[in-house]
Amino acid sequence: MEAQFKEAIQILSASLNAGYSMENAVASCFKELELMYGLDGLITKEFAYMARQMELNRPIETLMSEFAARSGLEEVENFARIFAIAKRSGGRLVPIINHTVQVMNDRFQVKEELRTLTASRKFEQKIMSLMPFLIILYINGTSPGFFTVMYTTLMGRIIMSGCLGVYGLSCYLSGKILDIPIG
Repeated sequence: MEAQFKEAIQILSASLNAGYSMENAVASCFKELELMYGLDGLITKEFAYMARQMELNRPIETLMSEFAARSGLEEVENFARIFAIAKRSGGRLVPIINHTVQVMNDRFQVKEELRTLTASRKFEQKIMSLMPFLIILYINGTSPGFFTVMYTTLMGRIIMSGCLGVYGLSCYLSGKILDIPIG
């Protein structure tokens, strides 16, 4: 939904830059979103609802606030607040929306980069977690009996139990380190 909203706001910004009024820009945005996501897309339904409600003379600020409440997304809530303030204060709506769109694009790009970086690190962590098992399988397959001392004597069992504990702790800690919430 976040990516769809980003696309919708970019279309809305382009329509406003082309000289459309806010009401016409929302209707134009709905048509573009329908082409992109179909009538079943969540963002398409929201903009269709807003376009219908504006025909009934409901203020766009109220509709944006309601959309923000329904979506639960921080970006939508921020945009609705900024939009309402700009509309009420009689400020330059088009430059304010353009700046807001640019800021949202930057935030979205940073989030995508973080997701990409953490995904590669999570994959590396999974490989590193498998390495001890693969090493043990390789040594056991190429040199049968090499680990007999480690698993049959009391001291070997204590050492291997300690190694297993360290391994479990390292897997837990690496999972915690890579569990970065990306808003």
